[in-house]
Amino acid sequence: MSVPQLLAINAAVLIAVFVLFWLVTLKTRDVTPIDSVWALGMVVLGWTSFAQTAGDPTRKALLMVLCTVWGVRLGLYLLWRWRHHGPDRRYQTMFAKAKEAKGWDFNQASVRLVYAIQAPLLFIVCLPVQLGQIDATPTVGIVGKIGVALAVVGILFETVGDWQLVAFRRDPANAGKVLSTGLWRYTRHPNYFGDACVWWGLYLVAAESITGLWALPGPILLTYTLMRWSGVPTVEGRMKRKKPDYEAYVRRTSGFVPWFPRS
Repeated sequence: MSVPQLLAINAAVLIAVFVLFWLVTLKTRDVTPIDSVWALGMVVLGWTSFAQTAGDPTRKALLMVLCTVWGVRLGLYLLWRWRHHGPDRRYQTMFAKAKEAKGWDFNQASVRLVYAIQAPLLFIVCLPVQLGQIDATPTVGIVGKIGVALAVVGILFETVGDWQLVAFRRDPANAGKVLSTGLWRYTRHPNYFGDACVWWGLYLVAAESITGLWALPGPILLTYTLMRWSGVPTVEGRMKRKKPDYEAYVRRTSGFVPWFPRS
C-alpha cells in the first residue's frame, strides 16, 4: 500500500470516529471525553495501519504494543477523571466566550473550536505509528531499541505522575495546596513530559525505516502543543490564579524536563 492510500483511509476512519462522537455530544452537551478520544483515537489509527501494511513484523508489533498500552491507559484514566470530576471547565469557559463574542451555540462551538482542531492534530501526532509500519526493511536496530526504552520510560513516568496526583487530591488535608513531592518535585508536569517521551520514542522506532523518517512532524507538534499551547500554559495559568503557593513552586521546580529543585 502506498503512503497516500494509507493516510487517506486512516483520515476517513478518523473523521468517522469524530463525527460519531460529535453526534453523541449533541445529546450530552459535554465535549470533555474528547480528551479520551485523543488517546484512544491514536490506538484506532495504529491498528488501522497495522491491518493495511506489510512492514517489518517486529517494528509493527513494537509500535502497536507501545501505542496501545499508552493510549488505553491514558484514555481510560481520562474517562475515569471525567466521571469523577465532571465537565472540564476549560471547555465550558471556551464555549461561553464563543457564545458571548460570536453567538455560536454548542453545536457550532464544538465543531469549530474542538473537533476541527483536534482531529488534524491527532492525525499528525500519530504519524510515527502510521508511517512506521509501512517499510519491510530494515529490521529494528539500536535506534529502535532506544526508542522502545524511551517510550517505556514515558509510559511509566506519566502513569506514576497521574497516580501521585490522584492520591494527593484524595486527601482533604491537601485542599488548596500544591503537589511538590514524588515526580512533581522534579518537574511541574511529569504527565506531559512522559507523553513527549512516548511519542519521541515511537518516532525513533519508526525512523529506522525510510518512510518512518517522514513522521518527524508528529513528535515536534506534540511537544510544541504540550509546552507552548494547550498544555503547560493552560494548566499554569489556572494554577497561579487558584493556588498562592504555586508561584514559589514555579521558581524552584523545572518546567518540563525533570531536574533537581532550585533552592
